[in-house]
Amino acid sequence: MRLNPWGYAAAAALAALAAAVLPLGGSGEVEARVVGVADGDTVTVLLPDRTQEKVRLVEIDAPETDQPYGQASKQQLSRLVHGRTVTLRRTGEDRYGRTLARVYQDGRDVNAAMVESGAAWVYDAYSTDPALEALEVQARAEAAGLWSLQPDQTVPPWDWRRGAREPAPALVRVSEQERPRRDPAAPRRSEPAQLCGAKRTCGEMADCAEARRHLTECGLARLDRDGDGVPCESLCGG
Repeated sequence: MRLNPWGYAAAAALAALAAAVLPLGGSGEVEARVVGVADGDTVTVLLPDRTQEKVRLVEIDAPETDQPYGQASKQQLSRLVHGRTVTLRRTGEDRYGRTLARVYQDGRDVNAAMVESGAAWVYDAYSTDPALEALEVQARAEAAGLWSLQPDQTVPPWDWRRGAREPAPALVRVSEQERPRRDPAAPRRSEPAQLCGAKRTCGEMADCAEARRHLTECGLARLDRDGDGVPCESLCGG
């Protein structure tokens, strides 16, 4: 049977239009409908081409479903997005093949809303947004969400996943007594000691050297969540 050449042209035009509208390869921006919520930071969406995509909300980390506040976190995300159309600002993929994205619902930043309500932590090792850190500080101060739990129940999810069950360090200024003692014979750093504690997240560090100073001289342990001695893997590797 002889094929109509106009059929090929129409198919090619439709393919080109779809490629222009729907970003491929885990980057770009696209609208989708949320059809499933796995936990407080992972959803399944239905794309315009009727395929499904698993999405991990970037820069935040929600309690695991088997840890304190895990189910409440999942319910909070469900209230925000389940069954609704959202905009995905994709940034790539994680090692599990999930799309990493900032998620917006009717203009609202869902990632930020989860932190603001105390339903998720800022994922320090991967966060580059200081505004998220400010929202977490506010949520802690107001005892919102998971921050209303007892201290021994507020274990960071990344610690929970590797079996640790210790409470999270408080977001407080490091006292002189808590800082490691400096060798008087060692040359002084250009950064004044009084600035220790002014920066708290990897996203606020200018480079790996600054991150190391804040870890070793200021005692900012939150920069080394996995305890391997390497702060801010996004800056220092590890």
